[in-house]
Amino acid sequence: MEIFNVMGKYDYEQLILCQDKASGLKAIIAIHDTTLGPALGGTRMWTYDSEEAAIEDALRLAKGMTYKNAAAGLDLGGGKTVIIGDPRKDKNPEMFRAFGRYIQGLGGRYITAEDVGTTTEDMDLIHLETEYVTGISPNTPGAAGNPSPVTAYGVYQGMKATAKEAFGSDSLEGKIIAVQGVGNVAYALCEYLHNEGAELIVTDINEDSVKRAVENFGAKAVGPNEIYGVDCDIFAPCALGAIINDETLPQFKAKVIAGSANNQLAEDRHGDALHEMGIIYAPDYVINAGGVINVADELAGYNKERALKKVGIIYSNLERVYEISKRDNVPTYVAADRMAEERINAKRQSRSQFLTNERHILNR
Repeated sequence: MEIFNVMGKYDYEQLILCQDKASGLKAIIAIHDTTLGPALGGTRMWTYDSEEAAIEDALRLAKGMTYKNAAAGLDLGGGKTVIIGDPRKDKNPEMFRAFGRYIQGLGGRYITAEDVGTTTEDMDLIHLETEYVTGISPNTPGAAGNPSPVTAYGVYQGMKATAKEAFGSDSLEGKIIAVQGVGNVAYALCEYLHNEGAELIVTDINEDSVKRAVENFGAKAVGPNEIYGVDCDIFAPCALGAIINDETLPQFKAKVIAGSANNQLAEDRHGDALHEMGIIYAPDYVINAGGVINVADELAGYNKERALKKVGIIYSNLERVYEISKRDNVPTYVAADRMAEERINAKRQSRSQFLTNERHILNR
């Protein structure tokens, strides 16, 4: 890999390799863009096939966080860390403390959080060495705790905005909503939908999760492979990524696709296909931004009411996405990128990169 060519293509700022022989730490921190503020993005621990694969993942994820944070209206840039190793057997406290010292050495340019393969307990260990970490234990003063209910509230608001675009009203009463996956976020979402009077169709590979939704919300259960083709108004993907693909596209009968899952489009061309089919797609990184908005609130000392109020902006953010989509006659996933880019470019006129001698977000 020609690293500087790759970084130059998408204008990455930094790639930091962190090694600690005693603990076995092998970490890669990618900072994509700090125009809006310090880079915020989680730490992922994974058994990568090669160091090059780990670097590619860190770079890809960091760029994604730039767009996610910008689209969410946060004064934060995009970054990400990957730690090479098996999270089930290679972890130790010294590893995360060593990593915390590397983060501290960046002077606030990068703030981390938990991600795939890492936990709240891991963030607590990092927190012993640096203040630049979120998602720490809820018994810690200023910590947010479980973000699932707040993420669900954001998806609920985004679904209402998308329903307004599709049906002319944001009321979900009487709407048939098919929910794929009923984990922590989706279960909380189902509660919001049930309370508004929506009719729910659910599926999950975990039978207990399905049973709970059926018993508590009067939902109808279907098999995991049946959910795509059910008659419904809204399809809510809340489980795996890449579920909008060549196989599922012909099955959709919904007018709206809006859910909490990450990376819902298998490829960009599937977003193009939805646009051509007249199905309104809520771009995943816009509608599921409640989680990052929630942890970002920790930077000012967490306040749940304030966080929920901030998450409510997802409604207007999606309205803006649909406005750009119509303005430029582009699919909504392209419109979301343009919304994020417009915000970054506007800020870039007066500020290029986050510097520690600027007014730091932690002191706002």
